[in-house]
Order: sequence, then structure tokens, then C-alpha cells
Amino acid sequence: MQTTSLSGLSLRDCEYALTVAETGHFGRAAERCGVSQPALSEQIRKLEALLGCALFERGRGGARPTPQGTPLLAQIGRVVRESRAVLELARTHTTPLDGRLALGVIPTLGPYYIPGLLQLLRARLPALSLRLTEERTEPLLAALADYTLDAALIALPVDQPGLVAEPLFFEPFHALLPADHPLAAQPALSVTDLARPDLLLLEDGHCLRAQTVSLCHVPAESQRAANPRVAPSLEMLRHMVAAGEGIALMPALAIQDRIQDRTGDGALTCSRPLTDPRAGRRIGLAWRTTDPRGADFTRLAELLRA
Repeated sequence: MQTTSLSGLSLRDCEYALTVAETGHFGRAAERCGVSQPALSEQIRKLEALLGCALFERGRGGARPTPQGTPLLAQIGRVVRESRAVLELARTHTTPLDGRLALGVIPTLGPYYIPGLLQLLRARLPALSLRLTEERTEPLLAALADYTLDAALIALPVDQPGLVAEPLFFEPFHALLPADHPLAAQPALSVTDLARPDLLLLEDGHCLRAQTVSLCHVPAESQRAANPRVAPSLEMLRHMVAAGEGIALMPALAIQDRIQDRTGDGALTCSRPLTDPRAGRRIGLAWRTTDPRGADFTRLAELLRA
């Protein structure tokens, strides 16, 4: 049986093809890959010639995988992921946690936790180079699974096969209220106090939204995407409270300045602790169980816990 030489198969060209499939456009793929569109197109043509079929149908609207190209691109994705795993394995023979680390973080944590994290890592792991990505939980887990990320800071638990997580810390929730809200007269609030029609939520997809819904027993009609009491980000949620639109459940790190003096936004808002000690979330560091740097990630988690 005659076999085709692999000498012409380039992992770079495979990555180009996967980027075209992801973006649906040669121009956007070239921009993401940092090459000119003619150069990327030429490499894709060479790859198609080697494989003996067209991977993409070109048109004015962009590029779409052909029926023959769809299963080939799926296999190419597996080849690229396994190749990245080879590089990860090779890096374990260098200094632990030395070099690039692609780290993901959920948006309700990143802006408030990352500044302190960067100071710690620069002091303790100066050879570590972080590439940060901020995304919601599900995209982060998907990026871990397809080797786009090395590790992620997310709210636990993680119930996805192939991933492991180390708990880092417990972050309590606080109530954020307009300063003139009736509940502001109380020194502390129960989660039952927050089960009100004016409770604001984040958009669907944020893990904090699901935690708020569960903790405060938010009725189904208040969870609809069309509900105007929905914010796209934690900062917008805070501004909505300051504008007097309602109350919100907030992680402690996001309002730590308001916890100290219990007011903020020019005294437009105030924070109140919750009486239930379980009202909060546990933040952890997650990575693939197959990653050979697992012991290094465990040590990193110990450093972050300290």
C-alpha cells in the first residue's frame, strides 16, 4: 500500500486552516494569524493539494468547509491539540512554571483579583509569562478542553470530564443597595431579604447569575432574557444599583472598598453583609487531568492560597 509522505504537512498550515474554519473568512483568519491574506491563502492551497481535496468553499460571503473538508478539519484539530500537548510535555523538562502560561479568568473575578495576582507572580515566579483571557465559565472550560488555555480561575465546582480543580479561597457575597433603599437601614441582611422584585441579575451565562438565582430563589419570570433588570457585566450591575434601579448580590472582591466604609459612588450605594455564612462562592484553579504540569499547577494553587 502506497503512503503519502508527511514531509509536506505543516502544523502551521493546519492552524491556518482551523482559523479559517473558526472565523469563516480568509481575511479575518490572516489578521488573527499575523500574516497577509495572500500568504495564508497560498498555504491553504498547498495543504489542499497535499490532501487531494478542497477544504473550503470560497465565496463573497467568506469561506465554509466543504462536505469533504468538515471531517478532515475535525481530524486536523485533533492533530494540532496533540501537538500542543507534546510541547507542554517538553516544557516540563525546563524550570517548573517557567515560560508562557495561558490563563483564563471569569469576568466577575478578573478585574478585582488579577492585579494582586500579577504582583504576587512577578515576585515569586519572575520567569512565568502570563497570557490572560477573560471569558464566561463555559467558554473557558471549552478552551481548556481544546488546549487553547492551560489553566483557568473559575467558580467551583467543575463538573466536566477531563478537568481537575484545586480550591483557592472562599469569597463571600454582599448585598449592594441604593443608599436610600429601605433595606439599607438594616446592619445585615438574609438571603430571604434579597428575594424581591427589584433584585438585579447578570445576563445568562455568568456563573454569578446562576448562584444568585439559586441562593435567592429567583422566580422563573424574573430570569427571562427580555427582563430589563439584567446587566451584561458586574460593573454595569453596580452602576444600575447606583442609579436606583434595584439591589444586587455582589462578590466581596468587587466591592471591597465599599465593604470598608459601607458606602460608595458618592454615597449613592451601600453594602451589607449577609447573615448566612454559606452565601458566597469558592474560587479554584482548573486544568486538564492529562496536562503533565499537573504537579506544577498544584504548587501554583498552594502559592495562591497562601
